[in-house]
Amino acid sequence: MTKGQIEAKISEAVSKFEIEYMGRGPKQIKTIIIQDLIIIRLKGFLSQSEQKLVENNQGIELLKRVRTILFESAREYMQSLIKNVIDVEIVSTHSDVSTKTGEKIIIITVDENLEERLN
Repeated sequence: MTKGQIEAKISEAVSKFEIEYMGRGPKQIKTIIIQDLIIIRLKGFLSQSEQKLVENNQGIELLKRVRTILFESAREYMQSLIKNVIDVEIVSTHSDVSTKTGEKIIIITVDENLEERLN
């Protein structure tokens, strides 16, 4: 598979994860592989009620806390979906939500340079 095909497959896997474990898939998702990093950017993944919730600071804190707990509790499943696509060891996974833009970023570090392997 090409780098672009693998990035697309990872996007599909993460979208599946978001639907199954977070309750809703993103409107847009893009994956970029840079050396030993996989960067996944999701747009439009907040529900209408979540968008209403983040209109004040308490709601922002609550949403971030709930989303973090949900993500952490299902991290191993998401990593297994990605590992099925790329077949490398995942070193770490990081995630953050922007309540201002409605974006989520997931950064995954793997144990080898994927760009070199794919060339």
